[in-house]
Amino acid sequence: MQATQSTKTTVFTAAVIVAALGYFVDIYDLILFSIVRVKSLNELGIIDKTEVTNQGLFLINMQMGGMLLGGILWGILGDKRGRLSVLFGSILLYSLANIANGFVTSIDQYAWLRLIAGVGLAGELGAGITLVSESLPKEKRGYGTMIVATVGVSGAMLGYWVGEQLGWRNAYFVGGGLGLALLVLRVSVFESGMFQQVQAQTEVVRGNFLSLFTHPERLGKYLRVLLIGVPLWFVIGILITLAPEFGRVLGLTGEVTAGLAVFWCYFGLVFGDFISGALSQLWHSRNKALKVFLGFCFAMVWVYLFGIKGATPTMFYAVCFVLGVSVGFWALFVTVAAEQFGTNLRATVATTAPNFARGSVVLLVPAFKYLSGALGFIPGAAVLGGASLLVAFWAVSTLPESYGKDLDYVEE
Repeated sequence: MQATQSTKTTVFTAAVIVAALGYFVDIYDLILFSIVRVKSLNELGIIDKTEVTNQGLFLINMQMGGMLLGGILWGILGDKRGRLSVLFGSILLYSLANIANGFVTSIDQYAWLRLIAGVGLAGELGAGITLVSESLPKEKRGYGTMIVATVGVSGAMLGYWVGEQLGWRNAYFVGGGLGLALLVLRVSVFESGMFQQVQAQTEVVRGNFLSLFTHPERLGKYLRVLLIGVPLWFVIGILITLAPEFGRVLGLTGEVTAGLAVFWCYFGLVFGDFISGALSQLWHSRNKALKVFLGFCFAMVWVYLFGIKGATPTMFYAVCFVLGVSVGFWALFVTVAAEQFGTNLRATVATTAPNFARGSVVLLVPAFKYLSGALGFIPGAAVLGGASLLVAFWAVSTLPESYGKDLDYVEE
């Protein structure tokens, strides 16, 4: 193992900085469609509000479907070829796809490019968190991943500003350009020493995704990790993305936009990720911090659905902000995923887990459509959100605590 990776006392390493900037661009591109959904679809000839909703959900599913595929692909490559190859390979793919997105002239083109962009977006966070977790001392890695998340989620706010000021096509061009510019920092980052040690051990099988499903205890742990991230994507994929539709059902006194809802939610996420990461370090417990935030999220989902009927748009956006704070445990979730498994499977888990959680939108959307049709828009959302939060709380309660865990080991 490289000595520099085991003796550093600062958390502001090249790996942390590049992972944070990479996640910044990742979030910018990931959430950009939610911001420009209505404007871009209107320009492509989709005017009817119901059709805008349906086509928007279709395009989100294409993007998230790509992330499901990409999560497996990049995760396996991360354990076989290294964390750095995935970190920068994924940035290159989603940057090129988003530049191409600025030229679309039809829904079909839009859909296929969102799929390709989704594949690219699937790799950056898991590879970055794995690299940071393996490069920092075990007592400080939570601070490193906290920095990655806090910087990263603010990319959504830049996405909103660019989308409003420069138009949706230019917003895609800017996102792609930022990603390509980030590639020049590759020379300043070194591969994980832990990975290099395992890579030298030819008898160790690396990146065997199927091995997660052949060992009952390992499978149970993996599934519980996945469930922790689902509530965040219920909030982002349903409550925030469909903010205009919820605003009309809630009888708000004025129109609200998905772009502003995303902006305020992700502004809250900046604070939430910082607070949850800091608390997990101060309390020496990832699980305790996650439980507190899941409870907070449950309360804020209730406020969103039942506490602001007839409110002003300003009040609605304020609730979106606090709701964003309550789901600010994303990087903590990915950190827990990385800490639960050995070096030969760590990138596979840390990359697939957040993308399967993001990809849960593919299941959440039809489930929401069914429940809203059977129970009503608000009750359907309440049932779906409540179920995802309760299951996530159970998952956290039954996972081993991973704070301060030595990560220099392999899965047999």
